[in-house]
Amino acid sequence: MEVYVLLTDTKTTLSKTIGLFTKQSLNHVSISFDPQLREIYSFGRKKPNNPFLGGFIREQINQDLFENAIGAVYRCLVTEEQFQRMKKFVQAIEKERHSYRYNFIGLFGVLFNQPIKREKAYFCSQFVSAVFQSGDVIIADKPDMLVTPNDFTNCPHLQLVYEGPLSDYPLAHRKIPKGQPSSLNVFSSVG
Repeated sequence: MEVYVLLTDTKTTLSKTIGLFTKQSLNHVSISFDPQLREIYSFGRKKPNNPFLGGFIREQINQDLFENAIGAVYRCLVTEEQFQRMKKFVQAIEKERHSYRYNFIGLFGVLFNQPIKREKAYFCSQFVSAVFQSGDVIIADKPDMLVTPNDFTNCPHLQLVYEGPLSDYPLAHRKIPKGQPSSLNVFSSVG
């Protein structure tokens, strides 16, 4: 089974601010359970015009947020049991999404390398790392509260399969039969 990680530069104010500290351009992390990225999950802004109202979000590759975004798609091969545990973790949070918040305070913990755990609160990379941890896949050798988007690019379990404008992502409009591997390889690179 395959799980996908999407790293993006959404060009939002929050993304640019995070970039000042991380020195990286791809500062938003999402997770998907299909190669076409039809269902993408993360923690971020619930309303595009309000950077302070955040929580669990369901994203779509063709929505305004990603319209001009540059990104990288990584694939992780997992067992069916791992896949199901990870999906159940996301579904449990989605079911209770109104009680989850964005972990703004946790971002300061990353900045000072001090984990700040808050109940029912995540920032994007913390959430995606926790999803992987629910399937016994470790993204980085540190607590989820300190995992950054850059840790995903350095994770040996993840394979880069696409890099470039998300509007050009080749599988976004392609049907792949359920259960069939995508056979996705590196398609392009940002120059």
